Amino acid sequence: MYGAFALTCETTDTLIGMPNRVPFNEALRSRVGTPKQAELLDSSPRSRVWRVRLADGHLVIVKQITDGGDVAADADTRFAREVAGLRLAGRASRPAVAPAVLATDPSSRVMVLEHLNDLGRTDDWMPGYAESLARLHALTGPADAGALPGSSGPTASDAESFLALAGALDVPVPPAVPDELAGLLDRLDPTPHHALLHGDPCPGNDLRSADGVRFVDFERASLGNGLIELAYFRIGFPTCWCAMSVTAAPLAEVEDVYRATWRGLTGKDVPGDLADACAGWLIQGDALVERAHRGTADQLARVPAEDFTWGNASARERLVHRLSVVADMTRDHDHLHAVGHLSSTMANRLLENWPKLRPLPTPDTRPWY
Repeated sequence: MYGAFALTCETTDTLIGMPNRVPFNEALRSRVGTPKQAELLDSSPRSRVWRVRLADGHLVIVKQITDGGDVAADADTRFAREVAGLRLAGRASRPAVAPAVLATDPSSRVMVLEHLNDLGRTDDWMPGYAESLARLHALTGPADAGALPGSSGPTASDAESFLALAGALDVPVPPAVPDELAGLLDRLDPTPHHALLHGDPCPGNDLRSADGVRFVDFERASLGNGLIELAYFRIGFPTCWCAMSVTAAPLAEVEDVYRATWRGLTGKDVPGDLADACAGWLIQGDALVERAHRGTADQLARVPAEDFTWGNASARERLVHRLSVVADMTRDHDHLHAVGHLSSTMANRLLENWPKLRPLPTPDTRPWY
């Protein structure tokens, strides 16, 4: 995220030679202008971000991808991925869905981006968020195959870990579940889909501009099925530290907005099955921990022994929510009925074993930056 808190505010001259100086070389100066003042903004361990005032008075954002905070992808890969994602997002006509890329310096993994004025809190933030998400997803198609990696979803190992968790909780696994999970993995193959996915569409990675929501931080951009990210509203924002539970009328509204926007832009209905997308998030143990810890352990295997916390919710609280969502969505599902039955039983077992688990916060309590 760009962040809202200035950690330093110094002239370019005084920043020279300091570890956190703005990495603005001559090539960038010739393309964008001369920086005169910079503020180091709050950001993730994966990047350094500055708000820079140029000599002509214009503001830009300078972002440098760093080596920390992600065991799944090196810094060069994340830089290339973010630039590619932003440039694809830049196809959008007004209103835009992401900041424009003004210049890049691949040797230093630096990008100079359009500065956006965030309007801050809005009472009903989700419809605009859903509309911009659909507009982002609709920007790409089959002709863009290879422009970004395909989205990464659950694997056979995730399915095995989910079944092992059921065993650890002493929950019987219906005989049809393994085959249903194998079918789920096949249906979640991203290859036939080419929607431009943000990769981490969390509160804090969205800015409310005068003409709509724009997304930032495209380090995990990919191509796949947009339902994987529409599912965030139901499944509790699985890659985000601020987990949330969206239900009833607000949930129906955002899903209707997304589908209507997609249909208006593409002339087609959204492909795929939202229940599949939610079940995919359910069985991914890495979606219980922050990015720095993904790929380091079987996170589902930890749940019976410890309730580790990430952000505003614990792993068991996130898991109960996801299990309940999948159970509700698959009561009459042709391909996930047994998985839904197992999910319901597992959710009940978690609540029996740990009755003090809290429901996820509601969207009106989302953090604002």
